[in-house]
Amino acid sequence: MGNRPWIVEDELWALIEPLLPPWPRKAPGPKPVDDRLCLQGILYVLYNDVSWQLLPLELGFGSGQTCWRRLGRWHEAGVFDQLHRLLLSELHAAGDLDWSRACVDASHIRAKKGGEATGPSPVDRGKTGSKHHLICDGKGTPFKVITTAANVNDVTQTLALVDGIPAVAGRLGRPRHRPDAVLGDKGYDSNPNRRELRRRRIVPVISRKGVPNIKGLGKLRYVVEQTFSLLHHFKRLAVRWERRLDLHDALVSLACGLICWRRLKTAGPGRP
Repeated sequence: MGNRPWIVEDELWALIEPLLPPWPRKAPGPKPVDDRLCLQGILYVLYNDVSWQLLPLELGFGSGQTCWRRLGRWHEAGVFDQLHRLLLSELHAAGDLDWSRACVDASHIRAKKGGEATGPSPVDRGKTGSKHHLICDGKGTPFKVITTAANVNDVTQTLALVDGIPAVAGRLGRPRHRPDAVLGDKGYDSNPNRRELRRRRIVPVISRKGVPNIKGLGKLRYVVEQTFSLLHHFKRLAVRWERRLDLHDALVSLACGLICWRRLKTAGPGRP
């Protein structure tokens, strides 16, 4: 993709196209803009953080409003979640997911226009913001991201993140959706959550408040910081502009899929 990462290459399009909902045969109005071009318009906004209204028409991706509507339509059809799950399965088949541990963490972002799941940020002088809660595998591959208001405590999302890991196929036997252990800092200190993790046959490796950190935990958890860096490299996610939570989450899910796609392209020799 070079210097134009919003251009959808053939291999990726071959995965995405079958997931897209068909257009009604007798849909009123002019012929809709080609799906692949619309997707490239969405990716242009995701990478460059231009407003939808300022998407350059000369790029040939249709108007920003057309791309914005297509984003909502595809999210409602579950396209981006399906793509993310498909690529996780491909990574699993390649032996490139580390299920020995999953890491949880959260990151604050500013919400310029407010909207659902926004609130006063405790780390940004009370300005309106949101928070991305993330769970990734031991190599930093994103499993699930949940968006909440900025003043929501990390600990409240632990089980939602764990239970939000999709069932990942790709190998013989039942699809996998449980890591062996979950690693978290003191923000996730909760005995009820530890009990619930153990009930799910997951070992909780979570620091306790008031006592020294678990030795070596920081080195194991650094991958989640790298994943946040990758996620927020998509400029439209580093600052939240979408008032509608569903559209923001659509972009987050698409970004997670793209991170998995890059990893799949550089997967090790285990790739079939």
